[in-house]
Amino acid sequence: MNQEIEYKFLVDTEKWGTVAKPKPKRIVQSYLQREKKNTVRVRIKDDKGFLTIKGITVGVTRTEFEYEIPVQDAEDMINEFQLPAIRKNRFEIAFKGHTWEVDVFEGKLSGLILAEIELNSEDEAFEIPDWATENVSDNPAYYNSELISKC
Repeated sequence: MNQEIEYKFLVDTEKWGTVAKPKPKRIVQSYLQREKKNTVRVRIKDDKGFLTIKGITVGVTRTEFEYEIPVQDAEDMINEFQLPAIRKNRFEIAFKGHTWEVDVFEGKLSGLILAEIELNSEDEAFEIPDWATENVSDNPAYYNSELISKC
């Protein structure tokens, strides 16, 4: 069984502005199903498509199954089912031995910046960059499956 162990933080916009950034990956994602017990997400990341099934979050851990699908299929699902979509640019930032994924949201979520770090275990030690502020890992309001309702 695949598991995702992830912490999520709000990002200080001013400090983020001073960070050297690589070219971002463009992400468009929608949900085919959004329930407390599981979600089914369709995502376009640059020129690739993905279908992801996630289980309920317990602490900072949840079951995750992700499959690459043809990007045209992902586009067709979003369009055919007239799904609202989150649009964001993802920056991968190396910091103290870990990779942080920083999402800069667009559209109705413009102004929101979230940073995520995935770990191998819940007790794995990691350092928090000064631009990452409040830990919102346990706040469902910041789950993408909830943010989509604002799009």
